[in-house]
Amino acid sequence: MSVDWDDISFVISSRYRVASLRRLADGPATPSQIAADEDVGIAHVSRALQALRDRELVELLVSDHRKKGRVYGLTDPGEATWETIEDEGLA
Repeated sequence: MSVDWDDISFVISSRYRVASLRRLADGPATPSQIAADEDVGIAHVSRALQALRDRELVELLVSDHRKKGRVYGLTDPGEATWETIEDEGLA
């Protein structure tokens, strides 16, 4: 899969997007789990996840109607983006 450098630039320009992808690379998680594991504010994580979702780097694994316990995971492009970020030492 070809890597989109615009996506990489987008991710690494925010420590919250980096933190969210880093945590999701270990497996699906809720925003509160990401915030706790990465020691960042949940409001920042929620905004980062929405931005990452808009770029199709992460996906909501539960129904859109669910307000609590929203579990997110990486998409295939999200995984490729994170692997490149790690391989190139960008985060």
